[in-house]
Amino acid sequence: MIDLPFFDDRHRQLSPALSDLGRELAPLAERGEAGDVDAAGVEALRVFAARGLCRHLVPREHGGEGLELRTLCLIREAAAGFSALADSVFAVQGLGSYPLSLGAAPDMARKYFEEVAGSDAVAAFALTEPDAGSDVSSIATTARRDGDRYAIDGTKVFISNATIATFFVVFARTAPGNKRALSAFVVDAGTAGLTIEPMTVSAPHPIGRLRFNGCMVPAANRIGDEGDGMRVALGTLDFFRTSVGAAACGIAARALDESRRRAISRQQFGSRLADFQLTQAALADMATELDAARLLVYRAAWLKDQGRERLTRESAMAKLFATEAAQRIVDRAVQIHGGPGVERGAVVERLYREVRALRIYEGTSEIQRLVIARTIIES
Repeated sequence: MIDLPFFDDRHRQLSPALSDLGRELAPLAERGEAGDVDAAGVEALRVFAARGLCRHLVPREHGGEGLELRTLCLIREAAAGFSALADSVFAVQGLGSYPLSLGAAPDMARKYFEEVAGSDAVAAFALTEPDAGSDVSSIATTARRDGDRYAIDGTKVFISNATIATFFVVFARTAPGNKRALSAFVVDAGTAGLTIEPMTVSAPHPIGRLRFNGCMVPAANRIGDEGDGMRVALGTLDFFRTSVGAAACGIAARALDESRRRAISRQQFGSRLADFQLTQAALADMATELDAARLLVYRAAWLKDQGRERLTRESAMAKLFATEAAQRIVDRAVQIHGGPGVERGAVVERLYREVRALRIYEGTSEIQRLVIARTIIES
């Protein structure tokens, strides 16, 4: 258990469920690297569900343990260093189902949340488009009302869990010309008019492109009222963004651990790498940045759990610093390993590929800096 002042007894009680999580997830990382990406992702969710961890993605009113940000961060940090694939699949299980708590019809929310808790359903969050990443207002996918249904047309890209999802929360424009007139819909994976295409990225992940061609969805599948999509999207991202920083801490912690072992075991010029002052300085910087990142991440999570409605500045700082620090820590880890650090199959080589996306998804580092600056200027 990470020793920080932001935890209480219920977080310490979570330790047994997390203590050997890495042992079960590590083989799944290897399966993903070998190309068995979808099966590894589905199996990862089964591992989380068997330990009762998926129940932490479900509100209490729907039979779960409640959505508590510190708990989510602890789970992601424990998982990410052993399998970024498993961590991401778990996180998107939450990201894709959380919008249901922001306005879905109670019966529909109950049905999906029950399946999410047991990993019988796999969720995905379909927001990003070819020309709409950080600029959500540029979404071009449309949803046209047709009686008691909506016809959805458009394309989504870089949708995590796309190739294993059983349902998607899809954001589409319901009023042409109005940049903020977005609405959110639950779309089952087997719906006619929806085509799912795998995409390949640097680190194995069940990610893909969604094409909607006259995809008919019941009006009852809309989350909230027409025009609530922006609120639902930003509210979901505001909650989960901090946890991206926690995943970064998990990857950084694994990189530091691998570096420590390498420095102690590797002999050069008749001495251990660990005996050289430059190696010691690198390890010291890595450990210091990791601790600083954790403090920012768990401060933001604690504030949310205390009832803070918005975490705009704190979550932006947590994600920005933790992901940028993790990138530096992993880079130093590769340097400490030398040639073997860039060999395919080395742990730090895999971490190097896995950490990179964290500085992009759920708000790039550049966007986080703009958000933080705005809170300073407008305060």
